[in-house]
Amino acid sequence: MCSFDKDKGPRRLMKTGLTLILIGHINFILGAIVHGSVLRHISKPSQHISTEYTVANIISVTSGLLSIATGIIAIVVSRNIHVLKLQIGLLIASFLNALLSAACCTGLLMAISVTVAHSGQGLMQGCNDTEVPINARSPVSAQCPFDTTRIYDTTLALWFPCAVLSAVEVALSVWCFIVGLALRGLAPCGKSYIKEQLEEEAQCSPHSQRLIGQRFNPDA
Repeated sequence: MCSFDKDKGPRRLMKTGLTLILIGHINFILGAIVHGSVLRHISKPSQHISTEYTVANIISVTSGLLSIATGIIAIVVSRNIHVLKLQIGLLIASFLNALLSAACCTGLLMAISVTVAHSGQGLMQGCNDTEVPINARSPVSAQCPFDTTRIYDTTLALWFPCAVLSAVEVALSVWCFIVGLALRGLAPCGKSYIKEQLEEEAQCSPHSQRLIGQRFNPDA
């Protein structure tokens, strides 16, 4: 788990960063579609607020943005693997993204479970019909601010890939976090020796040798 090859590792880290950026964009777009088409109509103060839907969708959108940021940092680190600040930035961003993506996946699974268990009744709370309990599985004549045609199937069809992609974000973010631990020589990756190898390369670089030469030969 803690192995990071200094030759092939940066390329793999760059590919992981690109994957995180792609998945983050997809998750953000899917979350925005769900919110714009359905959830914004049932989250108004004048309506009954479906907390499980709103919170899960907000976390999904935020997770997408943070995944994009983490992917960008991973790409920058892959090109500047010796920079201490970037290594620390990768550690922090990947850790936060792993937590947020895990919360996003859990929240979406809970929202899916609630929707299936109640036949999508929560999705119809924005409709102007208080006399008859309505749900998305039984077509009724109700005045709704959104198109009720296949609203149940469409919402679930968007939530399922979001949950799967969030799980992938967790796995990629955990790997980036492990890479950050290896680069800094922190436990449990302290025995990977990649930190010592990078420090030796930095000391043996032409720039470092020039600085050492100037220190011992001021007149040079």
